[in-house]
Amino acid sequence: MIMIGICVLVLLIGMLKQKAAIMLNLLVRVIVGCVAMTLLNDFLQKQGIPVSAGLNPLNLLTIGSLGTSGFALIYGILFYSLL
Repeated sequence: MIMIGICVLVLLIGMLKQKAAIMLNLLVRVIVGCVAMTLLNDFLQKQGIPVSAGLNPLNLLTIGSLGTSGFALIYGILFYSLL
């Protein structure tokens, strides 16, 4: 019984470690995406292009989960709405 308990404990620690790595990756993507959105919004505003993505939870979740492709998706939708 002690051996089974130790095995279960090791498996739980491994699962928590993996979930922590996933959450850290998500958090890093959200922070980098937030900075990139702010910089791109400023750049587009200086160029006179009327496209600006807001920093809201849905956009940050999209960037956090999809990464660079989520960032491109948000701005792609905004540029498509200009057409």
